Amino acid sequence: MIDNAKFQQLKDAIIAGNIPQLALMMISLALDMRSSDIHIEPEERLVRIRYRIDGSLQKIVEYPTNIHPAVISRIKIMSNLKIDEQRIPQDGRCQVTSKDNREMDLRVSTFPTVNGEKVVMRIQDKSRKIPDVTEIGLDGNNFTYVMEGLDSPNGIILTSGPTGSGKTTTLYTCLNKINTEDVNILTIEDPVEIQMDGLSQSQVHHDIQYDFATGMRAALRQDPDIIMVGEIRDRETVDIAIEASLTGHLVLSTIHTNSAVETLTRIENMDVPEFLVASTVQVIIAQRLVRKLCQSCKQPAATPIGADPVLGPQIDKALLGGVDVKFPTLDKALLAGKAFFVAKGCDQCNNIGYFGRIAIYEVLRMNNELRKLILDKTPSVQIEKAAIKLGMITLEQDGLVKCLQGITSLEEVYSVARKVEEYV
Repeated sequence: MIDNAKFQQLKDAIIAGNIPQLALMMISLALDMRSSDIHIEPEERLVRIRYRIDGSLQKIVEYPTNIHPAVISRIKIMSNLKIDEQRIPQDGRCQVTSKDNREMDLRVSTFPTVNGEKVVMRIQDKSRKIPDVTEIGLDGNNFTYVMEGLDSPNGIILTSGPTGSGKTTTLYTCLNKINTEDVNILTIEDPVEIQMDGLSQSQVHHDIQYDFATGMRAALRQDPDIIMVGEIRDRETVDIAIEASLTGHLVLSTIHTNSAVETLTRIENMDVPEFLVASTVQVIIAQRLVRKLCQSCKQPAATPIGADPVLGPQIDKALLGGVDVKFPTLDKALLAGKAFFVAKGCDQCNNIGYFGRIAIYEVLRMNNELRKLILDKTPSVQIEKAAIKLGMITLEQDGLVKCLQGITSLEEVYSVARKVEEYV
């Protein structure tokens, strides 16, 4: 919900041409509206400010182009960028403390366009509370498999998904679960987004050749029990991660793939032998973020989804694919009723119908049957089919269960999850 007083102050600053106040209120309002990014976009006649809230961009206000150079200069000064360089992109950062003493890290990126420089500011809440492992959306077999992976004395746990899908939050939540006084946990990150007590956190610096691989090598000389590396991007990093897992360490990391099974293919494409993949990878977590229905105004769907000639059979197929076994605590009446909810909109959610986000998960837990398929160089389609048969919940299934629970909508789930062609 927009704070009308702050919104008016932002508009007043634009009218008065008060650039410092404009920059301050723009950031302050973004914090209050739970924005993850601020977009300042010059167009031919106006400059618009948009906030990314719960994954979707919303236009907030516009200002005239004649004050845009001053706004850009103000932001560049805040983030230690060159104010006289407008031809090339620049990256910087600054720290902001809100009135309620929340510390924010702003990652600032400028981009030259034909209408002037565009700026995107990514907001990182340094005082953000790390959620408990029971609060991030893991349920049923997904929860069980992740807990089993975290209990492993060694091996690799990977989270996969596109940028902005909550992978880092999941990793921090897992680290928070296993962060005890009797273990030594080291992290190599780019950047360190949340500082946690009990962890030795290191930030890479590419300009001085301190990258993930270099950090991993150094971490292995620090007597670690658990290592978290921000991202596996190349053969060198994955080789060191495998070496660490084979020598008795638990390694957590992220990787960019579309599904849990495709992660195996991605690692093999880095020329890692199948026997090393099979022996080291313990758990692969694929995830996406979906918007949560506003609990103040959500309403049941007017027409039964089962009546849809295309979507109805697909939903039946997904929900009959062993969901009652994979989610042992799920109310069976929800499965039988297939009652879904839709967004409506009210003052609480700024008439959008959604408020907040939650992750949907697909967790692959390695076992001997899957290891044999990997060693036999079985196609990923067959490995996925076997994993589903052995209890893996697909992104589609997890999303549909959250729809039945009234947490999100079908529209949100199918905007991020593919329809699985075959369930066993």
